[in-house]
Amino acid sequence: MKPTDSAVPVHTLRRLAALPVLPPAVVAAAAVAAAAGVARALAEGRALFPGGPAGWAFALLTGLVVGHLVALGRDRWWGGTCSGAALTLAVLLMYGWVAAVLVSLAVVVLVATARRHRRRRAAVHGAVDILGIGAASLSLAASGVRPGIEHPWLPATWDLATVFQITAAAAAYLLTTRGLLWVCVGPHTHGLRSVARMTLVRQGLVGVALLGISPLIVLVAAGPRPVLLPLFAIPLMALDSTLWIARARAEEQLRDPLTGLNNRQWLLERTRAALDEAERVGRRAALVLIDLDRFRSVNDTLGHLAGDRLLLQVADRLRLALPRGAEVARLGGDEFAVLLPLADSPTGAQRVARLLVASLSAPLDLDGLSLVLEASAGVSVFPDHATDGEGLLRRADVAMYQAKRDRSGVEVYEAHRDGNTPDRLGLLGDLRRALDSGQVKLHYQPKVAFDGRVAGLEALVRWVHPERGRVSPDEFIGIAETSGLMPRLTEYVLETALAQVARWRAMGIDVPVAVNVSPRDVHTPGFAGSVAARLARHNVPAGSLQLEITEHVLLEDPQRAADTLAGLTGHGVKMSLDDFGTGYSSLVHLRRLPVSELKIDRSFVARLAVDAEDAEIVRCTLDLAHSLGLVVVAEGVEDDETWERLRALGCDAVQGWLVSAAMPPEEATAWLRGRGAREGFAAAALPPRAPRTGGIGGVGGAGGVVGRAAGGAASGTPAPSRPSATRPLLP
Repeated sequence: MKPTDSAVPVHTLRRLAALPVLPPAVVAAAAVAAAAGVARALAEGRALFPGGPAGWAFALLTGLVVGHLVALGRDRWWGGTCSGAALTLAVLLMYGWVAAVLVSLAVVVLVATARRHRRRRAAVHGAVDILGIGAASLSLAASGVRPGIEHPWLPATWDLATVFQITAAAAAYLLTTRGLLWVCVGPHTHGLRSVARMTLVRQGLVGVALLGISPLIVLVAAGPRPVLLPLFAIPLMALDSTLWIARARAEEQLRDPLTGLNNRQWLLERTRAALDEAERVGRRAALVLIDLDRFRSVNDTLGHLAGDRLLLQVADRLRLALPRGAEVARLGGDEFAVLLPLADSPTGAQRVARLLVASLSAPLDLDGLSLVLEASAGVSVFPDHATDGEGLLRRADVAMYQAKRDRSGVEVYEAHRDGNTPDRLGLLGDLRRALDSGQVKLHYQPKVAFDGRVAGLEALVRWVHPERGRVSPDEFIGIAETSGLMPRLTEYVLETALAQVARWRAMGIDVPVAVNVSPRDVHTPGFAGSVAARLARHNVPAGSLQLEITEHVLLEDPQRAADTLAGLTGHGVKMSLDDFGTGYSSLVHLRRLPVSELKIDRSFVARLAVDAEDAEIVRCTLDLAHSLGLVVVAEGVEDDETWERLRALGCDAVQGWLVSAAMPPEEATAWLRGRGAREGFAAAALPPRAPRTGGIGGVGGAGGVVGRAAGGAASGTPAPSRPSATRPLLP
């Protein structure tokens, strides 16, 4: 049964619990009832508490119960204790509700006095106990039983009717007190199964105490030796201890022992309940997974004890930064999760995640050492990304690792970047088989200078799935990068591309070919040596191979990346910086990467003719690259106006559908031969530019191919005609 399936809907109880006037109202009602009962007893001249041996024995038993509760060091919360409930019900059965109220108040007041900081809660507990005693007294009165000090209830026979009367009174007391305490001060865990299960166990033990021990206390008090009543303290204390042990074990199952935060089991159970509630009200819920960056270095440098103290500070900061209604848990290590039971949108959840990550960025003090930690967070949203807690947690984990890779801080889950969905896992298996069977093909797209020369070709991967048809390169390359298949794919592309270069060289076509490599390839030990070995095996000079990298190669392990790139350039392999302008520290990386060519990303080139800001970015990029002696290639050139703008700005070469779409090897061969036949084809790469000595200045300075072409045009010499596509453009 779900929490919302009960007779009283859980959301109704939560609304009651949220009322700030409810606890004061309960206290006021109990105070009025107790005062009225005491006043009436005094007005009628009746005693408030029994005297004689039985009265003193009850007083001593009450003192022992109070001492035990104080020694436990726990407050009497909605889980309840057996001893106080059993003693109160026994006095109620024998002497009536006024005497039972005095016993209950004695227990509550004395325990509250021993723990001063619990006085407000003690008042609520005492009030609830009084109302519970009143409910039990009404139950007895309904069956014709009205005990008092002068006329104790001493059943002549213990038959089924007597058992029913006692059971009804105990049930009324238990349901009233536990229900009111749950609503007023209980830990509202919203239907956690572990908590609910443990609560039922505790209430079962309380019920055993009420039904089993209370009648025995009555029998002994009414018998010839009431002085034996204090001996009941032993079983009552044992039941109390059993309750606290059960509670402690339940808390251990749901709480992180280091930080005191909730743990993974709690998170999954709480998320399950939150999703039920969100579905009921038609709202979203979100899960934020937070992981500390480079926390392992803290443990390695300062030790694990220092790392634990740091985690305590992180937990405190997350508690303080939580928005209203959110709950935090520690999943283990340096991973934390925040549950947002109600979220307006994925964007709103991402905004909360950024605030949480920002709260961890302020310096932390650790034994006088100021440390600055960074964190990455992933966000998943119900029902957009998953419909269960496990699914949300897994997808938040995927988004978090994406944020780590991109150094973006916070990422929202995106299905197309997740390599672990069943569909993508199936596609991964198909990709492995496609590499084995040669289904993956290479197409070649030319890079052409403005004077008509072919600057080179870029090898692009194409895959036509036998059932799915053409698979987007972004899709299957993304799968390869996240699955560990990328090195295998890179080996396949390098091997195929170098074999094609060798065939072209045998035909007299000497043109360099560029191959894209991922950061994972660059960080693979021995990558530079394996590239050199392949060049030697195919008898291809190193200058005929160009490797295109992105600046992300320096983000994970800068030293290893630098060593690998130095090894490649040492063998004579040329390097090109791809997707320039889309990273985070491009200008810094330009100085650190041993590249001879820079490619301006198509996102800037596409709007060059219509967007002044993009045009200025392209112009500045060209000036900067030329000042460093780099050749600049613009990607994604698709129209005449963009071609002319780039030529006017001094770009060295272009690549795009206006020149030619990517072609299979046979068509690329025909295209290259056609270019050589028409324009005295030499198929030579563009020579590197010499760095300017006059700083970053005007467009198209001396020393470059475009400078010569522009100079020819300026002197009246016709500029070379623009190359045109020789076949229909591919989609």
